[in-house]
Amino acid sequence: MEQNKKKKSIGFNIIKNDPTDGHKGFGIGALSLENVSPVFIDVEEGEAFVDIGAMHARSVVEKGIKFLKNKEEVPNGKPYWLVWVTIDRKVEGPYYAGVTACELTVDRSIRRGYKSLPEHVNRMDKSMKRHIIVDHMDNRSKEILSNYLKNHDKNMWELSEQKLKDDLEVN
Repeated sequence: MEQNKKKKSIGFNIIKNDPTDGHKGFGIGALSLENVSPVFIDVEEGEAFVDIGAMHARSVVEKGIKFLKNKEEVPNGKPYWLVWVTIDRKVEGPYYAGVTACELTVDRSIRRGYKSLPEHVNRMDKSMKRHIIVDHMDNRSKEILSNYLKNHDKNMWELSEQKLKDDLEVN
């Protein structure tokens, strides 16, 4: 009928489990988020928590908020960090393989916030590729995150790269 319409190409799919299940055909190269967890750092409350809703920008922190691209438009925003934590396994056991942090602020009174969506997507990708990007966080947030990761699983912390421990060290 309409010959001008292009056939949609298959880029990548975000999935939970291995779609190929051992096969080498269709679905190869699909992106698996099975070992990635979004950890929020509430800077003012001094706590960290996992909210899986962040995978689709539907976390408790993000719900009902219109995010703006300019941080100055939300001067009274409450500071948060969204940290993408990827877990991998060595012979000795699981460890924190990729840990990347993104800043965001939320002002519930005006239902506005600041975040850079491209940064959040890129940092999730970097975490999945086993990068450590946390050295730009403030000292209080670094301390909250390192305590959370240590308390979650001491053995995973011990098996993690020295770069993670060094970058989260508070001077």
